[in-house]
Amino acid sequence: MPTPPAPSSAEQLPPRSAAVWAALDPVIGDGTPLRVLDVGGGSGMFAVPLARLGHAVTVVDPSADALATLARRAATAGVGDRVEGVQGDGDLLGEVFSAPTYDLVLCHYVLEVVDDPAVTLREIAGALRPGGQVSVAAANRAGAVLARAVAGHPVEALALAEDRDPATARTRPTARRRFTPDALLALVEGAGLRPGPWRGVSVVADLLDAASGADPDAVRALELALAGSSPYRDVATGLHLLAARP
Repeated sequence: MPTPPAPSSAEQLPPRSAAVWAALDPVIGDGTPLRVLDVGGGSGMFAVPLARLGHAVTVVDPSADALATLARRAATAGVGDRVEGVQGDGDLLGEVFSAPTYDLVLCHYVLEVVDDPAVTLREIAGALRPGGQVSVAAANRAGAVLARAVAGHPVEALALAEDRDPATARTRPTARRRFTPDALLALVEGAGLRPGPWRGVSVVADLLDAASGADPDAVRALELALAGSSPYRDVATGLHLLAARP
C-alpha cells in the first residue's frame, strides 16, 4: 500500500525545529529518495518524518530503548521498511559502515555529549559519499546564557558566558558542551567538510511559556523569519548548518 502524502517537512515538527526543516527542504524535498544516516537519532523524531517523505533512514544510537521506540514509531507510521536502527556510537561509525555511501547525515545535538566532537565529525565525513551533505545542530552558548538568566540563575549564566562549567555551583553532573558559531564552523571545516551559512534554531520558541497561548503557526513563521538574521540568531537555543563533503 502506498504511503499517504506527508505534510511539508517544515510543518512536521514543533516550531522550534522549523529552521532545521527549512534548511533541509532543498535537500530532501525534490522527490529523489536519499540514503540518510541519523547519528544519535534516538526514537526517530527526524527519521520517521524523513521516511514518510520516501527516504531510507538508518539511525545509529547507543540506546537500545530508544531504538525500540524508533521501531514502534516507524511501524505505526507505516514506514518500518524504510527505517533501520543500529546500536552504536557516533565516534565509531567506521566500525559499522565500511563505505561512504550516504547522501545525507544528520548530527543533531550529538556533539555536546560525545567524547570528542572532532572525531565524531570526521567519522561522519567518512560515511558521506562525495557531494553528500551533513546537517549539524548543536547547543548555542549565547542562547544557554540567556536561558539561564531568564530562568533566574545569574550565577550559572555568568559561568556559561565565561565558558566555565555551571555545574560547579550546582549538584547536577557536568553540563553539556555548548558551542559558539565560530567554534562549530571550525570543527566542521576541520573534518574536511565545506560548511554553508549557519542559522539559529529556536530563537524565541524556547523562551515562550507553554501557557502563553501563542499560535504555533505564528511562532513558526517568526522562527523562520529570524533564523538567518543577526542579532536574533546569535541568541537562539541552537545553531544549525549544512556542510558538504567535497
